[in-house]
Amino acid sequence: MTSLFQILMLLINVAFYIVIVHVIMSWLINFGVLNMHQPIVAQIWDGLNRLLAPIYNPIRRMLPNMGSLDLAPLVVILGLYALQIILSNNVAFFL
Repeated sequence: MTSLFQILMLLINVAFYIVIVHVIMSWLINFGVLNMHQPIVAQIWDGLNRLLAPIYNPIRRMLPNMGSLDLAPLVVILGLYALQIILSNNVAFFL
């Protein structure tokens, strides 16, 4: 069962880094560092949006409208940290 705990923690870490990459990439696109006319950039951006849209959209519906400020990634990151803390505090369940 320890391996199940480690796999869950790995999946949480991978999800965290995917959200971080999405946030950084959105900043780079908005500041004009990355060009959406480049096929690889467009493919990565589209893939990340398709992957994270089912997670972000329900959160965006619950949050108040903040204009151009999107707080959904912050909520996801906090949720992932909370899940990691919950799993770490209940590691005895996996032993």
